[in-house]
Amino acid sequence: MIEKHTDRILVIKHGAFGDLVQIDGALRDIRAGHPGAEIVLLTTPPFRKLMSRCPHIDRVLIDTRAPLWAVRPTLKLIRMLRSESFARVYDLQKSSRTEHYRKLILRKVEWIGRRPGPPPISNLSSFAPQLAAAGLDTTHCPRPDVTWMADDVSTLLAADGVRSPYVALIPGCSARHPHKRWPHYPALADALLARGYDVVTAPGPDEIDLAKTIPGHTLLGPNGFLNWFELAGVLRQAAFVIGNDTGPSHVAACLGRPGLALFGPHTSAERTGIRRPGFDALEVPDLGALTPETVVTEVLTRLGRDRV
Repeated sequence: MIEKHTDRILVIKHGAFGDLVQIDGALRDIRAGHPGAEIVLLTTPPFRKLMSRCPHIDRVLIDTRAPLWAVRPTLKLIRMLRSESFARVYDLQKSSRTEHYRKLILRKVEWIGRRPGPPPISNLSSFAPQLAAAGLDTTHCPRPDVTWMADDVSTLLAADGVRSPYVALIPGCSARHPHKRWPHYPALADALLARGYDVVTAPGPDEIDLAKTIPGHTLLGPNGFLNWFELAGVLRQAAFVIGNDTGPSHVAACLGRPGLALFGPHTSAERTGIRRPGFDALEVPDLGALTPETVVTEVLTRLGRDRV
């Protein structure tokens, strides 16, 4: 085990948002396995602010992921990584790009990366065997906990008149994947409001128009939309969270909130690793055909309340 205070450990995870959330447990175990080392995360520009708050790492380095044939940014990356004198690398990205880093940039550094054998069921499930092979305890790998992300949003909720208990809806997803969007959130919100729940939607910048079609509260915050930490705060206080296969749904799951993610045929919930105690997934062959009544029944069953 590497424990000297002079040691420096590199962890690589480029993204996306949900993937960064899921490495929390692995980062905890890496920190525990190297208590005296400096833990440095290599990620991409959109996640600098997010991961700078993570309590399990000491510093964030940025990789723009410019094409490797682009001479100037590649030389800058090489100089940056080699100047750090890393003692070990944990490659949690495990991509063809990071394989090039191993072979060409940090070839003399101990590299904990891909494991031989069949591919893991999910990205999340791959971390424990990867770290165990390096001699680390993997207690936290399967149980990421990102409560460190959540701001206190009591004032924000009060200012918008949100009352408890409220259900948080996540109706959007990446604009590149519109097929992941369940189209019946307005009807779902109406049904929840009729049953005594307040409804909250906290959209991203490209989901504001969508959120405004949904009854209840659309939380936009002082900057036009909530940042990651405010969003996590809203999800943490929710009685229940319902969302698509998207990063904020992973945040809710990793906050330990009860919830339900809605999946069509694009992938399986098992492959995303989104299920947690209390947070489940509803998988259907056609998202458009999944009725609001079916979702309401699932939600109320999990909340332990009868339909009225």
